[in-house]
Amino acid sequence: MSLEEVVQSHTDIAPPSRYKVLLLNDDYTSMDFVVEILMDIFNHSAQTAIDIMLTVHQKGRAVCGVYTKEVAETKIMQVRQRAKSKSYPLRAIMEEE
Repeated sequence: MSLEEVVQSHTDIAPPSRYKVLLLNDDYTSMDFVVEILMDIFNHSAQTAIDIMLTVHQKGRAVCGVYTKEVAETKIMQVRQRAKSKSYPLRAIMEEE
């Protein structure tokens, strides 16, 4: 295999798929808790977290971030664990971008 073939084979590798993590609205989870999740798990500023929380509240769902599959799965697991520890039914899902 020539150097040119090796270089070509490495440039043909596609970047990993990206996944949107979305929070879903429910009638029980407090708005303050959603803001806390957005700041702690998704590293949003207070104002951005409030804006996303309001979108979740008004539209039923909102994108919290876009990540590789493994990172998205980890974020969803963290949301689930934190919500469960506070007895909230907050749910997060992921969709391929």
